[in-house]
Amino acid sequence: MSDNLINTNSPGRPKDMAKRHAVLEAAKNLFLSNGYANTSMDAVAVEAGVSKLTVYSHFTDKETLFSAAVIAKCEEQLPVMYFELPEGMPVEKVLLNIARGFHVLINSDESVNLHRLMMTSGSQDPKLSQIFFEAGPQRMLQGMERLLAKIDQRGALSIDKPLTAAEHFFCLLKGTANFRLLYGCGGQLSPEAAEEHVQDVVGLFMRAYRAEASG
Repeated sequence: MSDNLINTNSPGRPKDMAKRHAVLEAAKNLFLSNGYANTSMDAVAVEAGVSKLTVYSHFTDKETLFSAAVIAKCEEQLPVMYFELPEGMPVEKVLLNIARGFHVLINSDESVNLHRLMMTSGSQDPKLSQIFFEAGPQRMLQGMERLLAKIDQRGALSIDKPLTAAEHFFCLLKGTANFRLLYGCGGQLSPEAAEEHVQDVVGLFMRAYRAEASG
């Protein structure tokens, strides 16, 4: 079925994808403004300007829609290709691209509001928390784990526990500034301060896992 996405003889396909995008945007807006429990598939259809049947044709239920909305938000700043290791590209550049994308993602208004939503509603609905974790943090950790394993195999860095290293990488990037945003007692870093933070984290990570330092 996915091959049809590039079939120019299928004039209905681009329109379908446009509707899917509209549904995802509507879902993100409503989940953040009304909460998960108070957002219905009917409301999403109205917000997106499509029929309820169209919503269900793309997303079988509200849980699937919520998961897709979280994935879509993550992939806006961290496309899957960021977790690849192109031949000849310096490892530091690959890590900087990921770090910059992740830093923008977690500090965006949408992400901060979504995390606040999960802190309030997630404790009442553990299943919702699990859906969010699998769609967002876990997918990024798995992508980073695979990338770091490749980096280790090529000998650019020495990483015997890629999943642990991935966790360290993302936690370092979040830093205190992200906590301040979540708690409402701080604002966004300036572009200069954000870049300095990203550079510091990647530099620290490179030094910690440098192959010659592992002996």
